[in-house]
Amino acid sequence: QWQVVESGGGLVQPGGSLRLSCTASGFILENYVTGWFRQAPGKEREGVACIGEHRSNENFADPVKGRFAISRDNTKNTVYLQMNTLKPEDAGIYYCALARFSVQPVCPLTLLNEYDTWGQGTQVTVSS
Repeated sequence: QWQVVESGGGLVQPGGSLRLSCTASGFILENYVTGWFRQAPGKEREGVACIGEHRSNENFADPVKGRFAISRDNTKNTVYLQMNTLKPEDAGIYYCALARFSVQPVCPLTLLNEYDTWGQGTQVTVSS
């Protein structure tokens, strides 16, 4: 069964940091493009960051460049999203997703339909 589970969300003050985890079960996560997406109330889901299979490439949305990092820990079958210098506009539900069949040369952030397996999401709140 293809399943990814997000964790690590919570309440943080502006300027603070959080690390989100996306853990897979039943398959080797390293073999697949993995993306992080977020959705704020009343807004469309948007791409935040993604990492190619075997760390082949990374891609970040402009609003998070220089503040967020994405990485893999293959021993834990997990992809992390390290979020630093958080802003109120970073708040939302963060989702991890797999693009198991993507043939894009760089992991896609704007092509949400490339992602076929989604987690349930983890809430991130940025507020003082």
